[in-house]
Amino acid sequence: MTWLPIILLALVAFVAAVAFLRLPRSLWTLLGATLIFGLAGYAMQGSPGQGSAPKAAAGSEAQSGELLVSARREFFGEGQLPSRWIVTGDGFARRGDYAQATGLYANAISENPSDTEAWLATGIALVEHAEGNLTPAAINAFERAAKLRPENGGARYFLGLSWLRGGEPARTRELWVEALEAAPEDAEWREDLAMRLARLDALLEMAAGPSDPDR
Repeated sequence: MTWLPIILLALVAFVAAVAFLRLPRSLWTLLGATLIFGLAGYAMQGSPGQGSAPKAAAGSEAQSGELLVSARREFFGEGQLPSRWIVTGDGFARRGDYAQATGLYANAISENPSDTEAWLATGIALVEHAEGNLTPAAINAFERAAKLRPENGGARYFLGLSWLRGGEPARTRELWVEALEAAPEDAEWREDLAMRLARLDALLEMAAGPSDPDR
């Protein structure tokens, strides 16, 4: 049973890279080969019961944090600058220290309870600090952000992404559709989210299998 989660994780990584990170088709083979060689190396030398090397884990967390901060900022225009607390918190998030980041985002909320980006950043950091699990506190933060600015799709996008990680793609689709319906026509992130929704629909259709022609 130890190997099943590892194989599933590799498959999820491949699908996520292709469907949601816009990996070019020319790199699909390279990514697949990398995952296969990684599994092969793990089979020969890995120890499933032991933790990963600290340096490797730190590098992965830093890369993930950088991507999350950049993705969040896409929902806010260049003229919508984050508060000083968010900027400082982002520095910790980029290094994978989501506990410290959450505390600094909380300072931003205390200073301005109507700071949509602070609530959104808090939700993201709470999910990452919980190792991808969607906690009640994270849901509350996302919902507060969505309530403050319904036209900003950031909260629904990241909440949907969290549900997707939790194996609930139907909830993801519902939230992303709501985000697009509430979005201004000229929102810079609208087209990108629409493309991701289309990819999600394609994946859901593939998972459902061919329809019964007799029905």
